[in-house]
Amino acid sequence: MSPENRDGLSDLSLGSTLTGKISSLGAGTLDFVSEMGKMAIFLAASVYYLARPPWRPSLIIRQIYFIGVGSLSIVLLTSLFTGMVLALQGFYTLQKFSSEGLLGPAVALSLIRELGPVLTAMVVTGRAGSAMTAEIGIMVITEQVDALKSMAVNPVQRLASPRIAAGIVAIPILTVFFDIVGIFGGYLVGVKLLGLSSGTYFGHMREQVLISDILGGCWKSLLFAVLVTWVCSYKGYHCGHGAEGVGKATTSAVVLSTVLILIGDYVMTSLLY
Repeated sequence: MSPENRDGLSDLSLGSTLTGKISSLGAGTLDFVSEMGKMAIFLAASVYYLARPPWRPSLIIRQIYFIGVGSLSIVLLTSLFTGMVLALQGFYTLQKFSSEGLLGPAVALSLIRELGPVLTAMVVTGRAGSAMTAEIGIMVITEQVDALKSMAVNPVQRLASPRIAAGIVAIPILTVFFDIVGIFGGYLVGVKLLGLSSGTYFGHMREQVLISDILGGCWKSLLFAVLVTWVCSYKGYHCGHGAEGVGKATTSAVVLSTVLILIGDYVMTSLLY
């Protein structure tokens, strides 16, 4: 084969490979946009059906209990040790600048503005969100959702809307408990273990923590509540076939919720503070 022919075949192969990569990128982009559109429609429908009868307060209360009370112990345990670690690390860091008296506001602001909403949402995702996805997914693959449709019951209104409403109520309350117990954990380490004055710990905290910091944490927890319940309900409702499909949907829900929580935290922080 002549050098000219070899060069022509090489260029043709390179062009074919490049075309295939561009085609794959385009297909992936279209799939991503389509998935985002489906998720947005699912959220809009879930919120819309919250305002339409029949209202099912018993389902919302049951989900509040499942998300809130069921997650309370692990949230409190996580918050206690988070506050203790913050105080331990913060004390030795502030000690280098002779600013140990600022340990209280450092712990409180870290918890109220960032760690409280974020870690609470992540704990709820791992504990309640995964179970939520698996429960709805099993209902899908066992045709219970089809049975609801045959009885003229809207499955989105029945399955997703109560969970989103319950998350909006339960997760901010859990965040408040997280902040309080985390600050108490910092008190145990800073005052009882490291010898800082309790008046100094709480006095500077009262001066430095503003109402805007508290409101910012509340807005974050509300956003994360919608994200977690929305994503987990959607992934369960659109899971694949069989046990493998439910497992993949559960994993995808936890991963996507965690990523969206971190992205949402950055966006909210840049907007609020």
